Amino acid sequence: MIIDKLYESINKNGHVCVGLDTGVEYIPKEVLDKHTSIEDAIVEYNRTIIDATLDVSSSYKVQIAYYEALGLAGLSAYKRTLQYIREKESIIIADIKRGDIAKTAEMYAKAHFEGDFESDFVTLSPYMGLDGLEPYLPYVENKEKGLFVLVRTSNKGAEDIQYIDTDKNEKVYSVVGEKIQQLGNDYLGTCGYSSIGGVVGCTHVDEGIKLRKDLDKMFFLIPGYGAQGGTAEDVALYLKNGNGGVVNSSRGILLAYKKHEDGAKCFGDYARKEAIRMKEDILSAVRKQG
Repeated sequence: MIIDKLYESINKNGHVCVGLDTGVEYIPKEVLDKHTSIEDAIVEYNRTIIDATLDVSSSYKVQIAYYEALGLAGLSAYKRTLQYIREKESIIIADIKRGDIAKTAEMYAKAHFEGDFESDFVTLSPYMGLDGLEPYLPYVENKEKGLFVLVRTSNKGAEDIQYIDTDKNEKVYSVVGEKIQQLGNDYLGTCGYSSIGGVVGCTHVDEGIKLRKDLDKMFFLIPGYGAQGGTAEDVALYLKNGNGGVVNSSRGILLAYKKHEDGAKCFGDYARKEAIRMKEDILSAVRKQG
């Protein structure tokens, strides 16, 4: 199961998931000026970040929207970035947040679990119903793939739908989490977690304790650390025995160089330092939690 590989990667390298949400404006001018194509500039930038953080991160989350926005050149950069992560034998989380059904979902699954855009995990929205997840399940069962399904996100707008009370006095996100965990019980790895995980923001402490208890077999992809207000202590509440979740950071790592006068010349070094700082911050909080 792919979830066992991710679990072991966390044990080895820590909880940091580096988000390659690479905006053109993030790339140092020196890198942009070296290349005649934006595609090559993005790929060089991403490769430098990957090389700098490979041994201090568990995985890489690549947000496809940043690449789609640049058309064919962007998608080619996306493809080459995924291939490079695979060559380095790390784990790819394709942040695509698809949420359709039937044949369309089948085509999304094929697009992101096979061919040019092949990844290890994809992010999905369940809000059209669980039948929207069904076309992905054969890949989970037979092709060593995994899913991260939106359960409770870290944005303010989560309250608009995810926090609505049901007739059983439960929040919508709680019901979604229960259904996703039930679905995932058929795809448990030896680590005790399912290859069908959940996206759960770390910005609500009391809810985090309850979610970790209720969704004990669900592996979490955890946004919200850093810029969105989540702390390492918050993150630790969503883990169990020091594992059970990866913590994403995108801009915090990608733009770490901008805090330094010489940053543009050694942006990879500053990305590495930030990833190490984040890794140690989370590990310290886990140890304090006991």
